[in-house]
Amino acid sequence: MTGLPGQRPPAPTRFTGRVAVLAVVICAIALSLAYPVREYIAQSRQIGQLEAQHQQLSTQVSALQGEKRKLTSPAYVQQQARDNLHMCMPGSTCYVIIPGNPPARRAARAHSPAPAWYQRLWQSVQQAGKTPPPARPAPPGKTQRAGKTSPPGQPGPGGQRARQGSTQQGKAPAR
Repeated sequence: MTGLPGQRPPAPTRFTGRVAVLAVVICAIALSLAYPVREYIAQSRQIGQLEAQHQQLSTQVSALQGEKRKLTSPAYVQQQARDNLHMCMPGSTCYVIIPGNPPARRAARAHSPAPAWYQRLWQSVQQAGKTPPPARPAPPGKTQRAGKTSPPGQPGPGGQRARQGSTQQGKAPAR
């Protein structure tokens, strides 16, 4: 640090041209590697999924090949025909046992026999002859027409206004 008397020593600079170039180069390398690294990770994940799927499919293929061998066996086919289709080999006598009603079902049927069709028909005729229950009156302030209600002063279902208050029925209009 030899310098002229009266001159200050040079201050250390933080950012020089070399540091700026180095920072740009590092950023460029980082940006150029980001996409390939992301693709590598995605592809390795996809490879793992495909290997698991391949293992599952190979297990399924081996199970289906075993079933194919079993189904091509004449003894297995004959056994399935006897068991499921109730077929018999020529010259043999086969018996089919039909399961009966369990005791619980028999007891339930014995306690509550269903009425015969004519009894049900007669009951429906009797019910049809009964009068229906009386209709509930409309709430106060509302008039009921053909099953629809409208508040007083509002157009009803026929476009007419509902009348409020009592009406005189059975009297001829005054002249």
